[in-house]
Amino acid sequence: MTMIDVTGLTKRYGPDTVVDDLSFTVEAGQVTGFLGPNGAGKSTTMKVILGLAAPTRGSVTIDGRRYRDLPVPLTEVGALLDAGAVHGGRKAYDHLLALAVANGLPRRRVGEVLARTGLEGVAGKRAGGFSLGMRQRLGIAAALLGDPRVLIFDEPVNGLDPEGIRWIRDFMRSLAREGRAVLVSSHLMSEMAQTADHLVVIGRGRLIADTSTSEFLRRSGEGTVLVRTSEPAGFALRLTASGATVREGTESSLVVSGLTGAEIGELAAYHGIVLSELTPQRPSLEDAFMELTKDSVEYQGVTA
Repeated sequence: MTMIDVTGLTKRYGPDTVVDDLSFTVEAGQVTGFLGPNGAGKSTTMKVILGLAAPTRGSVTIDGRRYRDLPVPLTEVGALLDAGAVHGGRKAYDHLLALAVANGLPRRRVGEVLARTGLEGVAGKRAGGFSLGMRQRLGIAAALLGDPRVLIFDEPVNGLDPEGIRWIRDFMRSLAREGRAVLVSSHLMSEMAQTADHLVVIGRGRLIADTSTSEFLRRSGEGTVLVRTSEPAGFALRLTASGATVREGTESSLVVSGLTGAEIGELAAYHGIVLSELTPQRPSLEDAFMELTKDSVEYQGVTA
């Protein structure tokens, strides 16, 4: 079921087109990763979805309605765009209670979201003393107050330690299993590979890819094959002569592209070369993302 529908969205700031005729949907029951280089227009798109910026052209709806037409928005969509957007002198419980009362939500929801995000023990502490991970949890608790079916997170794992990243990953997956639609932007490709069911990739405000994570990786190619042998130099020549591209890997290994693992094994057997390892390496999400968006990166450094 489509929960967020972005259609022909264009957003300009003066002469600059930040989002350019962008269309995609976010479905219920899955985590949708929203990816793109810096300056691609991800945050602007999220702001338009949430009514924080007006589209220059096009439309955005949440369950068929514009955000401004939702009678009680917090019960329809919850969002975390900035974990620092909380008064440092306010206690966690009081911050959530103020949001609940302002939105006509029952007080019991405060205790429920504190429990779900693991903040019960610090409910009486001031947010100014929270670690980044705790502030992220408080922001997620606020997003969940109205028990919404749609959740939007902008870079929720930035700056977190591995434990915090894993907690947010598992939490987002649990939200999707409950039938909610989860849209999350992130620069951590390895994390998105483990979290997202679907990917929407944009560059310079335009759609580059809109596909499942598995299909995105499949389209990026067959990857490479890691080969180990006691005769790496000689076998590298045989591989090159057979049309493969070979580079040196770690610990005297060979990283081979252009031939399948089966073809490499057959070549080794034909020449009587013993292989101690023959491991196909699927391209990572980061590799696929970098290749797909290389022409959309705003600033590129010079590589040696």
